[in-house]
Amino acid sequence: MFLNKIKYYSAALLLTTVLSCGKKDQQQQPTTPPAIPVTLVSVTSTEAPFYDEYPGTVVPLNEIELRPQVTGFVTGIHFKDGARVKKGQLLYSIDAQLYNANYEQAVANANVQEANLARAQKDADRYHELEKNDAVAKQLVDNADAALEVAKRQSEAAKANIKAVQTSVNYTKVTAPFDGVIGISLVKVGAAVSAGQTVLNTVSTDGQLAVDFNVDQKEIYRFTNMMKGQKDSDSTFTLKFGTDIYPSSGKIAFLDRAVDPQTGSIKARLVFPNKANQLRAGMSCTVRVLNNASAKSIVIPYKAVTEQLGEFFVYVEGDSSKVSQRKVQLGTPLGNNIIVKEGLKEGEKIAVEGVQNLREGAVIKAGEGNASPGK
Repeated sequence: MFLNKIKYYSAALLLTTVLSCGKKDQQQQPTTPPAIPVTLVSVTSTEAPFYDEYPGTVVPLNEIELRPQVTGFVTGIHFKDGARVKKGQLLYSIDAQLYNANYEQAVANANVQEANLARAQKDADRYHELEKNDAVAKQLVDNADAALEVAKRQSEAAKANIKAVQTSVNYTKVTAPFDGVIGISLVKVGAAVSAGQTVLNTVSTDGQLAVDFNVDQKEIYRFTNMMKGQKDSDSTFTLKFGTDIYPSSGKIAFLDRAVDPQTGSIKARLVFPNKANQLRAGMSCTVRVLNNASAKSIVIPYKAVTEQLGEFFVYVEGDSSKVSQRKVQLGTPLGNNIIVKEGLKEGEKIAVEGVQNLREGAVIKAGEGNASPGK
């Protein structure tokens, strides 16, 4: 009986050892990851015209802040907020009592100096007549001439003072510097204003408005050529506000004098008509520049693109059915596709389906898909 038990336990121990070794061998065997099913498409190109887009800001061609040139209290506002004004139109009146009094005093002083000049002239003439008969000393004649010269200078100074005081009187009337639209008044009647400091309002032109935007310095040559060859009916430059396209096209006015060394970009300015008053200074917009370049543009489905920390990548098929992640520089969207400026060549194959499951060097099981550029 005892011997039978020993045989039984020995057989069980042997069976357990064999099973354990089998499991250990299975765990040590390397496993090959399964191929990831994806859909590949070939990178294509297109010559279809498209629009390059840039963020822009609407700005007035001419704008000025109205500031008083004399100190005092506002006594009158002669316009309605937001109204259209004409050059020379009276906009604000500033208390002129003090300046009028100064003007009258300056005129009176000038009259006194004129009287002194007339007397000095008579004295000088009289002494010169006496000098002809040797009836007066030479010293008295010289003194009379000197007094006459002083009187002339004092009279000239008095007349100049009248002009200066008259200017101050004129400055108590603030007028429109050019035709345009005035904003909401920043002061009320009775408000104290300081010369050159207080902002009363702002006037800007609105018949035509400009749009400023920045372009890369690499595009200076392109925009310079467009500026030379533009025509009245040219539709190269248009504006977009959300999904709405501004009905009138614009013209490029100029490129700034220098490139910003910090950004490597240069400011460009477009001019647009504003007959319906749809454009307002300060609006943000998208500048659309028609690109008719003869060179082909690389186009891929937008769903093939992945984004990581603000950079864009696609998975490109390589050797041994593996994919590699490649950084690309994107251009203008074309429907469900997008232009790639840098990073891909025509004919390469990229993954468009199953992209979310891929990683660098992943093995793929590829199926073929179709791309439809420009749609």
